[in-house]
Amino acid sequence: MKGLSKTRSALPRSGIREIMDYSVNIPDVIHLEVGEPNVDTPLHIREAAYAAMNEGFTHYTPNAGLNTLRESIVTHLQKQYGLNSKVEEIVVTAGAVNALSASVLSLVESGEEVLIPDPGWPNYEQIILSQESIPKRYKLNPELGFIPDTTELERVVTSKTKAIIINSPGNPTGGVLSEENIKEVLAFASKHDLYVISDEVYDGIIFEGKHICPLLYDTEGRVISIFGFSKNYAMTGWRVGYAVAPQHIAMTIAKVLEPLVSCASSVSQKAAEAAISCPQDFVEEMRSIYKVRRDHVYKLFEEAGINAYKPKGAFYMMVDLSDVIPDEKNPAIILLQEAGVAVAPGATFGSTTKKMIRISFATEDSKLFEGVSRICNFVRQKRKNIVKGDSEHVS
Repeated sequence: MKGLSKTRSALPRSGIREIMDYSVNIPDVIHLEVGEPNVDTPLHIREAAYAAMNEGFTHYTPNAGLNTLRESIVTHLQKQYGLNSKVEEIVVTAGAVNALSASVLSLVESGEEVLIPDPGWPNYEQIILSQESIPKRYKLNPELGFIPDTTELERVVTSKTKAIIINSPGNPTGGVLSEENIKEVLAFASKHDLYVISDEVYDGIIFEGKHICPLLYDTEGRVISIFGFSKNYAMTGWRVGYAVAPQHIAMTIAKVLEPLVSCASSVSQKAAEAAISCPQDFVEEMRSIYKVRRDHVYKLFEEAGINAYKPKGAFYMMVDLSDVIPDEKNPAIILLQEAGVAVAPGATFGSTTKKMIRISFATEDSKLFEGVSRICNFVRQKRKNIVKGDSEHVS
């Protein structure tokens, strides 16, 4: 029998999913590895879906999505960010990851390069490799807030580079790009004639500063902005996202959706319409909750003398365990085995964070704080053992 596709068979798995699978048979595990809000979708959104089913919204929609939802998105973007988008520039997708993959397929040929952040969400690499394009990582410096640096971008760009992916607020870092940062990236993209794919799925979860949408400063038609409903509205299972792009790019993205998914779920689109059209009280309430959790968790790590990077947005925190984990060991596996805490391994996000872990604070308070306490106790014990080992060696 002929073999499977070598390209697709060789795709790296997400280290987050590997930890999830590995933890199944371990008792009393506290899960801090997955980025999913710990609350159900708000009632008014669920009721809108129920009403949509009863009203017959159970059929195919246009590839680009329901016009009513696209119109609501236009209104939302104008209100939130002052964007003057057109309905024809909006493409509704089956989740933000579908928008990302369709965007890359629309822009990038096999063999061309796409710059992706390091650390960055592992799906970027998977999406690019799956279509036989080439991911090239640009490093984000933790000491600079995990923000793209043009010197580093210039180091990795080549004549084969077609696009750059940026992410703000960042996963896994929580880094938030300022207006100046955005303008620098756009200037770099213009200089090298690159498209900019801007992942903005955490745009409603910012603790310091504000979200800057690159579309505001795109005068050349280079930017595709990707948004979602999963994180802001606790709608991970509904699978709705959208891309905002110049009309000719949006038309191609919509065309690409046909062989991928045809269209997003009609019922989910009506639920998303309710989410984005109603007052954004839920988004603000959850943002406030996440901020309280962030501050408390950061304080726990600080008191334990553990180097954690305080995020400005999203609901993740990177934690450096390099002083207690041997070079050849995966800190996430060690924590799972010895402390009963499931966290995302830093290596799945890139080479710069191999000795770090990512925790999600989109977790109910009791489990979150207990999990972080376990991590702190684990580090304290490891440090004692290291000191004891050194003393025994000296004697």
